[in-house]
Amino acid sequence: MALDRSAAAVALRVLEPPIDCPLCPRLAALRRSLREEQPGWSNAPVPTFGDPSAPVLIVGLAPGLRGANRTGRPFTGDYAGDLLYSTLLAYGFATGVYGASRDDGLRLRDCAISNAVRCVPPQNKPTPEEIATCRSFLKATLERSAHLSVVVALGRIAHESILRALGAKLSAFPFAHGAEHKLPRANGRDLALFDSYHCSRYNTNTGVLTPQMFADVFAAVRRRADAG
Repeated sequence: MALDRSAAAVALRVLEPPIDCPLCPRLAALRRSLREEQPGWSNAPVPTFGDPSAPVLIVGLAPGLRGANRTGRPFTGDYAGDLLYSTLLAYGFATGVYGASRDDGLRLRDCAISNAVRCVPPQNKPTPEEIATCRSFLKATLERSAHLSVVVALGRIAHESILRALGAKLSAFPFAHGAEHKLPRANGRDLALFDSYHCSRYNTNTGVLTPQMFADVFAAVRRRADAG
């Protein structure tokens, strides 16, 4: 029994990078600099929020500088979080009140939220090498639960990183807002991948993404999750 608990602990640890993860030197250097400039911020890899065993996983790009990097919770503290969490509340994927703080008491239901890259990148632009390096944590998260049936990609980079983590061909599953893809898995169970433009302020300000377009994606996700 002790060996089983040890193996489980190891499996859980690989889901998230350590607080001083050294794998991406540029991102590690930025974290160190931010810890000096903003000692009250989290300034650490942002872990997945919610139950990793949930049937729905939402994947974004990376923590925002003054959002998740500050608060330590995905999509918390910036505009993208305002839109995401209000939509999750509307479709029953969250309970409570979103207060833009990790201590606001909001809880996720039937879903978890993570990022393709767990540390804040300069100018919110991770390099291809950083995305590839951090993919081991995304892969572990995707493989963590036999109950996972739906993944939501917020943006093209998240979409492509999910596909690569699952060993799927990018050309077979092109990114398109509102698209639903059926991905075969080694365990024989299909995984539904839903695409959405990222819920960033830039996308909403330019009209690339409207709140209704975003809501339509999660209405479809809700139907798929309820269908099992």
